[in-house]
Amino acid sequence: MSLREVCQNMAEEIVAWRRDFHRHPELSFAESRTASVVAGILRQLGLSVQEGVNGHGVVGELVGAAPGKRVALRADMDALAIVEETGLPFASAVPGVMHACGHDGHMAALLGAAKVLAGMRERLRGSVRFIFQPAEEIPPGGAKGMIEAGALDGVDVMFGLHLWSEYPVGTFYTALGPLMAAADMFTITISGKGGHGGQPHNTVDSLLIASHLVMAAQHIVSRQLDPLQSGVITFGQLQAGSAFNVIADKAELKGTVRSFAPEVRDLLQHRLEQTAASMAELYGARIAVDYVRGYPAVINHEQEARAALAEAEAVFGKEQVGIMQPNMVGEDFSYYLQKVPGAFCFVGAGIPEGPVYPHHHPRFVIDERALPLATEWLCRMALRYVG
Repeated sequence: MSLREVCQNMAEEIVAWRRDFHRHPELSFAESRTASVVAGILRQLGLSVQEGVNGHGVVGELVGAAPGKRVALRADMDALAIVEETGLPFASAVPGVMHACGHDGHMAALLGAAKVLAGMRERLRGSVRFIFQPAEEIPPGGAKGMIEAGALDGVDVMFGLHLWSEYPVGTFYTALGPLMAAADMFTITISGKGGHGGQPHNTVDSLLIASHLVMAAQHIVSRQLDPLQSGVITFGQLQAGSAFNVIADKAELKGTVRSFAPEVRDLLQHRLEQTAASMAELYGARIAVDYVRGYPAVINHEQEARAALAEAEAVFGKEQVGIMQPNMVGEDFSYYLQKVPGAFCFVGAGIPEGPVYPHHHPRFVIDERALPLATEWLCRMALRYVG
């Protein structure tokens, strides 16, 4: 029986795992039930299992019959604080928590790969490490702690995937270098002088200053960044004021900065802080910037990315595999790629008949036909190095 047939024959079981995880989502660093289910399945497959890694992380090790390289494969486990609106029969049973990013499918696909490869143990030269990571969704993330706990010790190469609703099912994409952006966040607090709405000359209007700051910050990207470089400054929140006729004495802005190149990351932070300081001097306010660096950029290693594409052609077909433009969303898989060679890839999971809801949306869904394909690709990546 071919690897394709083995994985397709497991489709029902893989889907059942995914639906169970979907029905019982858990937030970042709180994945206790999820970790217990994952560890139980891995033990049933005969793997050595370590639980409690960086909180609720699980690491399973499949050792082949002969010595060789060690390949690591990773899935993330956490869900999001979102009220689900899909209406699915297996929708979240946990109020206000939802698997709205595909992590339930990542776990199911990787468990499928563990089962397939466990059945081939006698043919393996080397070992496969299955890393089930907590807390990908919120900084500081779970990857860094997994590494510090030894999850990458002895690993020669590593791969991971993300099911992606914006690509149709049956497709596969990655990049040969930068793939996903560094994701930073900031909070800017403006302290002015409040007062009567009819007497603005006696105030320092923090809301007006916030508006000018939002506009000025857009010039950082459009006029201070090399047009051939990539960067984003997005303001997502502005809170100020308490009444229609009162000039606010305080305003708070929150947002995110995205970039790929380290020098661009440094530039955007410096210019944003510099712009805030200039605004404070210009308008006579006090402005404090709390800038927090999030995950670094996901930078694939070219050799491993080409290997991922080659194996993907055998799974998805040459016409359905390609190089994608870098994506400005963040991912803490970046920490793994800073330590060992590897690649992160996108597996299409969009439902052809639509509608397509983006990740982190209350109606986010995936096409479950992508799951056995993802499992097959994970198996092929492992077998490429230890088969």
